[in-house]
Amino acid sequence: MKPAREGGPVRYRARVEYDGTEFAGFQAQPGRRTVQGELERALAHLSGEPAFRIKAAGRTDAGVHATGQVIAFTWHGDMPASELGPAVGALLPADVAIGPLVRVALDFDPRRAATRREYRYSIWTGPRSPLRARYVYELDERLDVEAMTRAASELVGRHDFAAFGRVQHTSVRTIHEFRIRRRGHLITIDVVGDAFLRQMVRSIVAALIRIGMGRATTEELVSELRSPGRAFGGALVPPQGLCLRRVTIGPSRRQRQDKEER
Repeated sequence: MKPAREGGPVRYRARVEYDGTEFAGFQAQPGRRTVQGELERALAHLSGEPAFRIKAAGRTDAGVHATGQVIAFTWHGDMPASELGPAVGALLPADVAIGPLVRVALDFDPRRAATRREYRYSIWTGPRSPLRARYVYELDERLDVEAMTRAASELVGRHDFAAFGRVQHTSVRTIHEFRIRRRGHLITIDVVGDAFLRQMVRSIVAALIRIGMGRATTEELVSELRSPGRAFGGALVPPQGLCLRRVTIGPSRRQRQDKEER
C-alpha cells in the first residue's frame, strides 16, 4: 500500500447514493446520462482537470438504484476533505448524493477492495402505488415466500452462475446469504455475495418469482443453474426494484492469507 505524500496527491473513497431511474447505468457512456458521468463532471469542475476519472465497487445497470455504492478518486488540489466533499455534493444533481470523504492509500481500488456486496430487490403485491412505483416491481400475484426461500438456499455457496448472468472473464461467484421477507404487501429479497455477474440478481429473482408463483420447482432451478444456456430463457425482472445497499471494504483474499501465514 502506497501512502499519500504530504502535500502530494491524496486518494479518497466515499459512499454514493443515487436514484437510478433517469440514468443509463452507473458506468460512463458517451452521449448518455450516467452516475459516473455526473460525479466526474463535478470533480472536473472543481479540479480543473477535463478528464477526471473515478473508480467504483460495481457498475449498476440502467434504472438500478444504490444507497451504498463506493467510489474512489485521486485529488491533486489543496482543498481539504472537509470542504471538498460538500463542494462536490453541491454540484451534483438531485438524484445523486455523496457521503463524507475518507482518505485511503493511493493504490486503493474499490472494486478489488470490496469483499461483499449486498443487493435488495423489492416486490409490491398490493394495490397500485404511484409513490412506490420507482423503487419496486409491482406484481399482481400472490407469492409463496417459503418456497422461494427453500429454492434460494440451493444457490448459497460457490457456483458457476453463467446461466444467470452475462459473463466477461469468469462466471464463478460465491453467494453468502439470501433473506426473503414479507411485510404486508411488500416482499424484499436480500442477497449477499462476493461479487455478481451483470444482470445476475435480476435473473435469479425472476427465477425465484417463478417458483413463488408455482410455475417452477426448486429441482428445476438447480437444473437451470447447471445448464449451458441462460436460465428460464434469460428472464429478468425490471430494474427499478433493485438497489445496491451495501459494499463491504476489507483486505483482499491474498492479504488475509498473508496475515494468517505470519
